[in-house]
This record gives sequence, C-alpha cells and structure tokens, in this order.
Amino acid sequence: MSLPAALAAAASSPSPSPSPSETTTPKVPSLQDAQESATNAASWVEQNWSTWLAIGLRVLLVLVIAAVLRVVVRRAITKLIDRMSRTVEAVDGTALGGLLVNVERRRQRSQAIGSVLRSVASFLIMGTAALMVLSTFQINLAPLLASAGVAGVAIGFGARNLVTDFLSGVFMILEDQYGVGDTIDAGVASGEVIEVGLRVTKLRGANGEIWYVRNGEVKRIGNLSQGWATAGVDVTVRASEDLDRVKATLDEVAEKMSKEEPWNELLWGPIEVLGLDSVLLDSMVVRVSAKTMPGKSLTVERELRWRVKRAFDAADIRIVGGVTATEDAESAPDPTAAVAAPSVFANTESPQSAAASPIAQPRPAAPTK
Repeated sequence: MSLPAALAAAASSPSPSPSPSETTTPKVPSLQDAQESATNAASWVEQNWSTWLAIGLRVLLVLVIAAVLRVVVRRAITKLIDRMSRTVEAVDGTALGGLLVNVERRRQRSQAIGSVLRSVASFLIMGTAALMVLSTFQINLAPLLASAGVAGVAIGFGARNLVTDFLSGVFMILEDQYGVGDTIDAGVASGEVIEVGLRVTKLRGANGEIWYVRNGEVKRIGNLSQGWATAGVDVTVRASEDLDRVKATLDEVAEKMSKEEPWNELLWGPIEVLGLDSVLLDSMVVRVSAKTMPGKSLTVERELRWRVKRAFDAADIRIVGGVTATEDAESAPDPTAAVAAPSVFANTESPQSAAASPIAQPRPAAPTK
C-alpha cells in the first residue's frame, strides 16, 4: 500500500468521538505556548516602537513650540501695550493731552486691550496645537470640526446679546470712545465713568447712584470730558437799559474773573459778550460765553452769574425779576390796589341787601300747659 493511499484512508476513516472527560477539562497552556506569546509581543513591540517614538516626539515638539510661541506673543503684546501707554502721555505735548489721558484711564484701557489680545492669541495658538496633536494620532478631524461649527452657531444664537456686548466693548476700548473719569451721556444713562469693562460700563450718576450699562445697548455716546466745554450765561435786563453800559460792565467782570485763581486755569478762552440773544417789549437777553475745562462748565457758570449780579447791583443795572438796590417811583406798589370797590351790598339797609337776605322761617309756638 502506497503512502498516498494510506493518507487518504486515514482521512476518510471516522475519528473517535471525544470522551466526556476530554470535553470538560480546559487545556492548560504550556511553557512553550507562553514562550511563543512573549516572543510575538516582543516582536510586535520591536516592529512598532519606532512609530510610537516618532509620534511622541512629534507631539512633544508641537506642545513645546506652542508653549514657547504663546509666551513670546504674550510678552510682545504686553510690551506693545506699555509702549502705547507711554506714547499717549505726550499727546502733542499739550496740557489738553495730559488731561484727556489720566493715569487711571490709561491703566484700565491698557489692561482691557492687553487682556483681549492675550486671550485671542492664546486661544489661536493652543487651539492650533490641539488640532495638530489630534492629527498626529491620525484622528479624523472633519466630524470634530463640523460638530464644533454647529455648537458654535447654536451658542452664538443663544448668547447673541453677550457676544454683541463683548464686541461692542472691544471696539469702544480700541477706539478710545471714553475712559475712566469721563462724564458721558450714553442715552440709557449718564454720569461719570468709574469702570470700563468688555461687557458692561459702570457710571456714577448725579445723585450718587451706580448705573451698569451693557455695551451692546449703547447706540450713541456723548463724551462731555473730551476737548473743551462751553459755559453760557444769559443775562436778562430791561429794554430801557443802556447797552454800552451793560457791555462795559460785563467786560469788566470777564477781565477780572479771567485773572483770578483758580478761574484762570478753568477758563481755556476769554469770556466773550456775544451780544443780544433776544429782544422783547419789556426785556432783552445778553449772551455771555466762554470755553472751559471739560466738566467745569457748570462751576464757571455759577461763579459768572454771581459776579454779574453783584456788578449789576453796583452799577444800578436792574436784572428783570431780580432785587435792585433802588426802585423807581413808577414801579412802587399802589396802596389802593388791595382796597375793594364799594358795593351796595355793603349797606345792610339797602334794598339790594334786603332782597338778597334769606327769608326767616317762623318758629313753632310753644305748647301751653
């Protein structure tokens, strides 16, 4: 019998069925099997260790570069903001520039701008580094970016007011529309700025209250502390007064006030008599105006009214509605103005009084006993 025939007969013959003891007893791995498993694991590690090392080095390199770049950019932004603050201190070398950019205002504005720029730079650098690390591990970034885009759109719709406030605050600070110490009219509220934030601005009102104004709600801003202010006083005198004498008295008051302290520092221009603002039958209004330091117009107006009143009293120029030292005879009160006109009803015996008197009701007779 040949060898192929014997092999075919062995293959065709039925194999003996396993005994119950052979089916229930688990096969114990031998030392040879353990040795083969360890050899396979070692060979797999040996084949892939270079790939792991390359991935690890790449991730480490990306993180190191991102950290170094973040530190460098943040320091550069800080130095740039400090240089801008020092440059603003010498705006044209004038006193106006020094008044407009006080220390607290420069500090808060620099902090806000630096904080925004550093946050944006850190987000861009670290976000790019995270995406590069994920791509190193061969992770598909398309679903992640799509999910992030959808989430960003949803958050943007849900928090659109917050985003609007933040962006409005950023542009207000970058454009230097107002700063700490400025007196502004924001439409919804007015007062002195005590803090400028990216989302809200704090104002101190005239009565001491604090207003929290969201930057996104501000549609227009009137800054009363930039440039200069105008102090205007209207002096109302009688139409019969001598205009030359009135103007000479006002010029004397203006010249004297401009030379005295502290008004010579608050006044940024000469006090001018602009002329007649209106003319009526019994009065006329003379307009006086001057340029003042921002925020000091009301103080100058009060002092100017005080001085004009005293000067007019000394010059015997009557202000309409005011008290004068001497009164004209024609303006003296009539002593008979408070006396009522005679009336027929004043005499109780007159026929008119008798006709207007009520009819007396008869009294009932007393009962007799």
